[in-house]
Parts: sequence; C-alpha cells; structure tokens
Amino acid sequence: MATPRSDALVFFGATGDLAYKKIFPALQAMIVNDGLDLPIIGVAHSDWGIKDLRARARDSLTKAAKDQGVKFDKDAFEKLSEKLQYVDGDYNDPATFDAIKKALGKAKRPLHYLAIPPSLFGVVAQGLQKVGCAENARVVVEKPFGRDLASAKALNATLHEVFPEQSIFRIDHYLGKEPVQNLLYFRFANTVFEPVWNRNYVESVQITMAEDFGVQGRGAFYDDIGAIRDVLQNHLLQVIAMLAMDAPVGSDPESLRAEKLRIFRAMKPVDPKDVVRGQYKGYREVEGVKPDSNVETFVALRLHIDNWRWNGVPFYIRAGKNLPITATEVIVDMKTPPLSLFDEISQKEANYFRFRFNPEVIIAEGARVKKPGEKMKGEPVELVARHHPRPEKSPYERLLGDAIRGDNALFTSDESVEAAWAVVDQVLTHEKPVAIYKPGSWGPAEALKIVDGDEGWHDPAKEETSPC
Repeated sequence: MATPRSDALVFFGATGDLAYKKIFPALQAMIVNDGLDLPIIGVAHSDWGIKDLRARARDSLTKAAKDQGVKFDKDAFEKLSEKLQYVDGDYNDPATFDAIKKALGKAKRPLHYLAIPPSLFGVVAQGLQKVGCAENARVVVEKPFGRDLASAKALNATLHEVFPEQSIFRIDHYLGKEPVQNLLYFRFANTVFEPVWNRNYVESVQITMAEDFGVQGRGAFYDDIGAIRDVLQNHLLQVIAMLAMDAPVGSDPESLRAEKLRIFRAMKPVDPKDVVRGQYKGYREVEGVKPDSNVETFVALRLHIDNWRWNGVPFYIRAGKNLPITATEVIVDMKTPPLSLFDEISQKEANYFRFRFNPEVIIAEGARVKKPGEKMKGEPVELVARHHPRPEKSPYERLLGDAIRGDNALFTSDESVEAAWAVVDQVLTHEKPVAIYKPGSWGPAEALKIVDGDEGWHDPAKEETSPC
C-alpha cells in the first residue's frame, strides 16, 4: 500500500548555512527533474521577510550553478520563488506556529524539516502539535542525532511524544550518495560473491575516509564534535552495515532497516585500547578551537562483529582531516590460497575487492595473473568492474524526495541510531591526549598498530584510470 505524499514542506532554519548550501539547490533540482509542486515555507528568527528569503535562495542557486560550471536556470528559480513563503519568529513564541498554520492553508500532510540545533527539536515539535500541524505530518531531523547513547535516547523520547516512529526521518546525507547505494546493490545483485562473503574467505576489511583539508572555518563546531561523532558513528558505521549485513527478506524499507539493525546490534562495543586518536599540527591555532583542545581530527580503530558470518574478521576504520588526498575507500582483503602451487603469495598480495566512493566511483577486484615467460610466477592486476561517473541526483535531492513520498529506506530508525551509538559510546570520553600528526601525512604513527600482522593499511592512491 502506497503511503500518501506530503503536500507541503516547512523547513526550519531557512536562513542558515544548510539551507543555503544544500536545501535550495535540492529543491530547485526537484522542481526541474521531478516536477515538485507544493508550498515551501521557510521558518527562521532573523527579522527577514519573503523578499530576503528569495534573494538568499537566488544567491544560493547562482553560486551552485557557478560551482557546477553551468548557467543559472532563471525559469526554474522563478518556479521555486513562486512556491516560497516565509515565517519569521521565535520558536518559543506560540504566535510563530499560528503563522505556520496559516501559511500551510489547506495542506493536511506537511513535511517539517528541522535544520536547527537538536536542543530545539522538542520546542518545535510541541509548538507544531499545539496548533494541529503535527497530525498526519512527517518530520526530518539532521545529524548528529545526539552526542552519545544517552542523549540519542532522550532525543528519540522527545520526538516520540509528538510523532510516531514511522513519521520520523533521521537524515544522513551520506546514505543518499549514489556510490553508497551502489555498494548495497553490488552486494545483493551478484550471487557470485555471496559464497565468499564471510569469515571463511575474508581476512579483514578496511575503510578509509580521508580529506586533504582541515576544518575549513568550522573550528568552534568541529571542536565540539570531533571525528568519531562527525563521521564514524554515522557515515562509516552505515557503510559497514551495508558491507556486512545479511540479505533483507524483501526490498521494502522495513526489511532493509531490520537487517541493518541486526548488524549494528552484532557489533561489539569498541574497546578503548583498539582506538588511536590524532590531531593535525596547527589545529589548535584555528579560530574557534580551544588552545588546549584534545579533540580528534583523526581516528583509527578496530571493530569486531559478533555473529556467525563475521566472527574473527577484524574491521579496521580510519578517518581524518589534512591527510594526503581526499578519498573514501573500502578494501575487503581475502585470505591467501590454502596451498601455494606456483609461488608464495603473502597476505599483501592476496585477492581483494575495492570500493571507491569518491572522488571517483570504482568497484574493482584484485587478482593475480601469470607473468610472461617460462616460470610459473604471478603478478597482481586489478579488474575494474565499474568506473563510469555520470550526472546523478544530489543526496539532498534524493532524500528530500524520499521523505515527501514517505519512503524511509535510506533513513535511520530510532533503534539503529541507539545501537550505533552503543558501539562507540565507551570511547567518546578520553583521558589520553591525542597524538599530533603532520598535515599531509596518513595520521599518527600509532595508527599503524591498529592493523594486525604485516598487512598494514591500504593507503588510497590518486586514481589515474580513465572512465570506461
């Protein structure tokens, strides 16, 4: 049974950076590509009017067009501008919500997008409920959803006072990326991989999320969060879930969410001794950062999944800023053959699967072939299964469209959020100081100890292959 579409969009925080950088471009793309046709009501407390909001939207879309190297679409902007309304007011003032109700007019199933601090979620939810704007409505909330397990539970309880769970859409833009979705498709659309996708054949799994830049003017924000909260607890644990989960019983959203929840619950809480935190030299001089900050800009850790498929297989994760390149890559290292018939093959030379999410999109297999000559000696080659970038929907365009349709497959449930926090909860507080590393390096030397044996980290390289 199809769920009814939302018939209006109300986005709180309409004058903020997220609206400027992501929401306005996504809304215009939805108008162009999907014929989006519903009232769009921006809400903020900025002493603005509708002319100011439209000017802000135009500036946003002009910049987005310039960044993409395309011409500003005046006709599409005019269509978006016609749909825009604006309510200015304090979220603690009941009059603000009376104005929202009036702006909604005949809309019966609004989608409320809370691009605001989590501390205001409860205030806004209660305000919407009091004026009857929460009934039959959906609500989208941004990450980070809590700071730890306790705060995530408290936020869930706050939202559940007003909205049922099926109406809450916790957005993680990473799940809307085409390469991330392709990973899930690759897993379950190719039966050739299933027989070897387990502890009998997989030696280890590595995930690297590297950025070649620092905190870029977000010093105060980042110094309150750090790498574990910023990308590991959400983005990277979601990637592991897609890599490690069993096949859903069906293609419906609830079946997918159920399997992801099972794998989150199978992840053992990370032991502090299996974590290395680093901070790039110069971070403490960034505006907004405390001069004695102990916040990590780099993290490397070892994770274990306690189930039949993955018992004994280590998952190594690292993420950091000011590393040599910007790339997100997964390497699934396979075990070496049980008997060396021709030449010795070390673990470093074993087969592997490689998933590159950015900046290129690559799925590849590492194999061995015989070298030319009389001797039965081999060399490594890489077989690229997919490498053809093409225009795609932005994550926010995809996820906003899904929320309007009521499709929650790419959104995180309350139980999954709490289960993911439980994995890292005991490594969120630190007495040990961060290890300082040189910008442009692969993080502190201590991170090398996270990987067992002589395998070492696989450092993503700059891709030089051409799309095929």
